[in-house]
Amino acid sequence: MAPHFALLILSSLILTTLFPSAFAGVGMREDPFIRQVVDRSGDDNENSLNADHHFTIFKRRFGKSYATKEEHDYRLSVFKDNLRRARSHQKLDPSAVHGVTQFSDLTPHEFRRQFLGLNRRLRLPIDANKAPILPTNDTPSDFDWRDHGAVTPVKNQGSCGSCWSFSTTGALEGANFLATGKLVSLSEQQLVDCDHECDPEKQGSCDSGCNGGLMNSAFEYTLKAGGLMREEDYPYSGSDRGTCKFDKKKVAAKVANFSVVSLDEDQIAANLVKNGPLAVAINAVFMQTYIGGVSCPYICSKRLDHGVLLVGYGSAGYAPIRMKEKPYWIIKNSWGENWGEKGYYKICRGPNICGVDSMVSTVAAASTSH
Repeated sequence: MAPHFALLILSSLILTTLFPSAFAGVGMREDPFIRQVVDRSGDDNENSLNADHHFTIFKRRFGKSYATKEEHDYRLSVFKDNLRRARSHQKLDPSAVHGVTQFSDLTPHEFRRQFLGLNRRLRLPIDANKAPILPTNDTPSDFDWRDHGAVTPVKNQGSCGSCWSFSTTGALEGANFLATGKLVSLSEQQLVDCDHECDPEKQGSCDSGCNGGLMNSAFEYTLKAGGLMREEDYPYSGSDRGTCKFDKKKVAAKVANFSVVSLDEDQIAANLVKNGPLAVAINAVFMQTYIGGVSCPYICSKRLDHGVLLVGYGSAGYAPIRMKEKPYWIIKNSWGENWGEKGYYKICRGPNICGVDSMVSTVAAASTSH
């Protein structure tokens, strides 16, 4: 091998190791501030000196304002902590890009309380319906329901722990599309206001609006109630202080049945392709700082705290650190299009990363008169 060619290869390896965001190839925002946060290994003192400037950029970019100087100074201190967390996440999850997001002025506790919402007290019942085992021989290597018209635009739950309701509607929207050929955006607010389905064997395990819930419980409510209304007929408010306004005459989608999918990833993929987008739960700790790429952290809790929608998968997400292609799941989130990859999250397929395979449900829609 010629010396200059060997030097070129070595230089490329060093660059991709030190600057993964430059090689991630995911079309993310090219913000020099974010690159500085996640790419530089400078000491904390240097980064702290620039924190005021970075915080000013953050406030302008995300429209943040604070009522008092005390609140401003407190949020600045939280912001500094989150800069360190983003750098830590980058080291633990080098195949993704981590940095400043709209959540960078929130403590981890505030983030969990306001933007997650999977009720940890709720667990799938032992006697839950199990999805039948499907053949996997003909499962395509790549698949995305967005390409087939079964996924509505990314929604935004706001600062309400109602992620479970968005996961539920997303799955039923897809199932209803398969049943009727029509894509209809369904009402999360109906679930927030009206769904109080409980597990009678566990105290405090009811679906509770902005305080959390569970997708399977929401499917059970929808089955009993007779269906969900359209988003336009029962719009989202981001609050659980209202009364239930469900009108059965305006039902747009009905649940025929729902079931739990095996932990086996091949079965999850087969169910996704056959039955439409799947309601899944995940541990969202790395999502607070996620910018883009395929998230494949070395260490991640499997304690589930966030409900999302599995819409597809890919066979080859480039991971520059590990120098090989990584298969991944495509997750639709409910934090608006300004988060992640236009509202989406990619997480690598493998040994149940962040618990993504632990709680997967499929739903079938019944025909409606609408």
